[in-house]
Amino acid sequence: MSQNERHTETERQKQIIAEARRNRELREKTYRERALKLFPHVCGKCGREFSGKKLKELTVHHRDHDHDNNPPDGSNWELLCIYCHDNEHSRHVDAEWYGAEVPGGDQESASSNKPFAGLAALLKKKE
Repeated sequence: MSQNERHTETERQKQIIAEARRNRELREKTYRERALKLFPHVCGKCGREFSGKKLKELTVHHRDHDHDNNPPDGSNWELLCIYCHDNEHSRHVDAEWYGAEVPGGDQESASSNKPFAGLAALLKKKE
């Protein structure tokens, strides 16, 4: 290998290292990377721990559902596994669909049969 070839190879390696450092800095600036540095690698709902390759299954959930709200202290984030995160968003969609009311809550019975309607009166007679 000539000296000129070694010089270009060294320059190429320097460029690769510089690009890798830039990419790392950009990643560290993303809210996911910041959340992974701030919080333990545990799902906030089910408590499952994540490490290694499984860490990709841990996601950042925005508590107020505003993905532009990324405070530096992470107060709007919680780490959730992909399953709990999906469940959380499903619950949010259901709440929007049904409004403030809980599905099935405070509804009158469709049945007109009241099997215990006279029970209090019967118990009083026995006393």
